[in-house]
Amino acid sequence: MKTKIITALMAQLGVERVLTEAALAERYCHIWRMDQSLKAIAVVLPRTTEELAAIMKICHEYEQAVVVHGGLTNLVGSTETQADELVIAMEKMNQVEELDEKSRTITVQAGVILENIQNLAKAKDLVFPLNFGAKGSAQIGGVISTNAGGLRVFRYGMTRNLVMGLEVVLADGTIMSSMKKIIKDNAAYDLKQLFIGSEGSLGIISKAVLKLVEAPRSRTSAFVGLNDYEKVIQLLKFMDAGLAGTLSGFELIWHTTYSAMTSPPALAKPPLPQEFKYYVLLEALGSDQERDQETLQNLLEQAFEKGLILDAAFAQSESDLTWFWKIREDLHVVVSQCNNDQHFDVSLPIPTIGNYVDETLVKLRAIPEVEECYTFGHVADGNIHFVLSKANASRALTLQINDIIYAPLQAMGGSVSAEHGIGLDKKAYLPLSKTATEIALMKTLKRALDPKLILNRGKVLDL
Repeated sequence: MKTKIITALMAQLGVERVLTEAALAERYCHIWRMDQSLKAIAVVLPRTTEELAAIMKICHEYEQAVVVHGGLTNLVGSTETQADELVIAMEKMNQVEELDEKSRTITVQAGVILENIQNLAKAKDLVFPLNFGAKGSAQIGGVISTNAGGLRVFRYGMTRNLVMGLEVVLADGTIMSSMKKIIKDNAAYDLKQLFIGSEGSLGIISKAVLKLVEAPRSRTSAFVGLNDYEKVIQLLKFMDAGLAGTLSGFELIWHTTYSAMTSPPALAKPPLPQEFKYYVLLEALGSDQERDQETLQNLLEQAFEKGLILDAAFAQSESDLTWFWKIREDLHVVVSQCNNDQHFDVSLPIPTIGNYVDETLVKLRAIPEVEECYTFGHVADGNIHFVLSKANASRALTLQINDIIYAPLQAMGGSVSAEHGIGLDKKAYLPLSKTATEIALMKTLKRALDPKLILNRGKVLDL
C-alpha cells in the first residue's frame, strides 16, 4: 500500500515534491533535533490549497495517517512522527495574497513565517501584534493551529483574537473556506474557532485572514526589581491603571533565570543588579514618545515611593529596547545552559502564582537529578514557564517532574497548557484541565470530522 500511496502522490504533485528514502535524512521533526533524521514514509510539499486537498483525498482513501509540519518549533511533541506516517510540510505554501490597508487585514497562506507578516505590516505603518521568541521560524498555520500566545497577550489576546477568516482542508479533502475580513459575523456557528488550537487534529489550515492594528507611535519599556510577589500584583494593577490601556507587556522573570539571561555565556549585560527575587519587564505602546516616556518614569517613581518596587532601569533609546527585550525573548540562552531540558507552560490565577512557584521549586530542587530550574512568564495573563536542566532524560524522572508541576493545577483552577498545546507530551494530563464531559465532546468532534483518525493520529486525545 505504501507504494500505491507514494505513486498516487507523485502523480498529483510531481516526483520532485514527494521526498522519500534518502531525502528524508535531510529532514527532522523539530528545530532542536536537526541531528535526528525524520521517520516517515514520505514528505509532500503542496503549493496550493487544491493540492493539499488532493493529498488528503488520497490519504483518506488509503487511511494513511498524516502529520503536518510548519516551522517545527512546537514544544509538546505535536510534530513527532512514526515511520508509517506521511508528513505534509507547508513551507511552499508561503504566499502573502493580500495586505489590505483599509480593512487592516493581511491574507496569507499557512506556510508564511510570522516575522515576515510582522515586517510587511510594519512597512505599511500597521502591526500584527502577535510576538514571541520563535517568530523567525514559526509558520502562521502552526501558530494558529496551536493558538499561540506570546509577549502581548495581555493587550491583544491570543492568536484566535487575531484571526478573522480561515480556510481549512478536512480529513477527506473537503475545503472549508471562510475567508472574510469582517469583525462581526454572528451568523450561527463560528466554525473557524474549531480549528484554532486543535493542533491539526480536526483539519489542516491552508490560509488565514489576520487582523492588523495601527502602528503605535511610541514604545516605552523598563526593567523593575522587586522581592515580594504581592508587590508584583500591586504593580500590575497600578501600572495598568496609570498607563490607561497602553500597557502591552508585563513579563515576570525569577532571579535564577534573570542571572542566567544576563551572565556569560549570555551576551546581554544586566540592566539591573542580579540581587532581586523578581524582575518585571514592562512595555507600553502609545502615541507620543516623549510624553509616554515621561509618564512611565513618573509612574515608576510613584511606585518606588509607595514601596512597590526597589529599583528600575528605563530604556532610553531604540538600542535599549532591543537590549531589554532580547533578554526576555532569547530562550536559547537558557536552553543552551541546560542538560536534557524539559519545558512547561502552565497557567493559573494570578494571585496564586507566587506561592505555587515557590512551593514547586522547593520540590523540584529536592530531586537530586534536577540540576537547575528556570522560571519566567507572562504574569499579566497568568502564564508561567519552567525550563529544567536534568542529569538524565529518563522516563521516570520526566514523569516525576511532570507530577510535581501539574498535580496542583486542577484544584487551583489552572491549566497544564497556557499556550503550547497538548500534543503527545501532555495528553495524559489533559483531565487535569478539562472535565470528562469536555473531553467526551472533543472526541465526538474528532470522530465527526476525522472518522478514520488520520490527522495527527495519537496526538491531543486518546482515540
